[in-house]
Amino acid sequence: MGVGFNAEQFRQRLLGWFDENARDLPWRRSRDPYAIWVSEIMLQQTRVTAVLEHYARFMERFPDLESLAAASEDEVLALWSGLGYYRRARLLHRAAQFVAQNLGGKLPENAADLRVLPGVGEYTAAAVASIGFGEPIACVDGNVERVLRRLMAWKESSVKATKARAQAACLLDAARPGDFNQAMMELGATVCLPRGPLCLQCPVVELCATKGEHPAGARKKMRSRESAYAFLRRSPHPHATEVLLEQRPADSSLMPGMWELPEIDPEDAPEKDRALTLRHSITDTNYDISIYRLDSQQHPCLPKRSAPRQWCRVRDLQSLPLTGLARKALKRLHAWPGYDGAGPDVALGPLPHEAPV
Repeated sequence: MGVGFNAEQFRQRLLGWFDENARDLPWRRSRDPYAIWVSEIMLQQTRVTAVLEHYARFMERFPDLESLAAASEDEVLALWSGLGYYRRARLLHRAAQFVAQNLGGKLPENAADLRVLPGVGEYTAAAVASIGFGEPIACVDGNVERVLRRLMAWKESSVKATKARAQAACLLDAARPGDFNQAMMELGATVCLPRGPLCLQCPVVELCATKGEHPAGARKKMRSRESAYAFLRRSPHPHATEVLLEQRPADSSLMPGMWELPEIDPEDAPEKDRALTLRHSITDTNYDISIYRLDSQQHPCLPKRSAPRQWCRVRDLQSLPLTGLARKALKRLHAWPGYDGAGPDVALGPLPHEAPV
């Protein structure tokens, strides 16, 4: 900590600002450690706006640890669908089962013991312990590290995790550790932005050594890729539309076991059958997606079955562990609960009547 830096003044200004300006987020309305744990797992590498809708649905279906532990993995993945990074959901489910089976259904109350749970690293353990249980322990995510780097005028190349955690621990308000940690993250997320920090709105600008002049890191370069998928549908029963889905391999490095539209070679797909184009991003790749409406499973551009395929009723899609891309595409194609049977769906042409797979 720099010479003359007033840590107590920093705490007072930061917490005063947080008390007045904190965003009203659903997980902040509860001190239930389970609810806080779920929110922290969802927020990993994911924007708050993307989490809000999923969090509400998830907590409605799994309001406590016992209900989550008793669910099937497919149920959990179905509610997680569209949020991405599905390994988080699997580990959250395993951790809930571990707690239910080995810890009497009670989450550990300190960061050290929380680290035992699948999917809980140092940051998540500190966040849950401080916010949910009041343990005086600092947590450092990317937002907090950026605040510290600017506050202390650290060179980006010199910042190590241990250094950031030590500094955060020195600043921590032991009387309000959960609020302090959230305030630090809130400051980084809403004011001390990676580019164009809002220094005039910062409650601690007078204590900051750089006042936003610290250079931002280079943007991560995104790769581009083109992909194509087949959209097949049928109506074997009146007012019951079905779509053909394919399951990703269990050993896939990306979204194993999730269901999606069958992938096809864009070079083989006839342009006249293109029904939809969209952009979809996964980690460091932007995908330019084309969806082709095909009338038969025997269409020459549909590869021979290399993974399980099955017809799924539109009305049941929300209960399936779909990839985020499949969910997005099916909604835009109006093949989603609420659109089955007649309705906007008929704009894509007549439904083929085919035998079951």
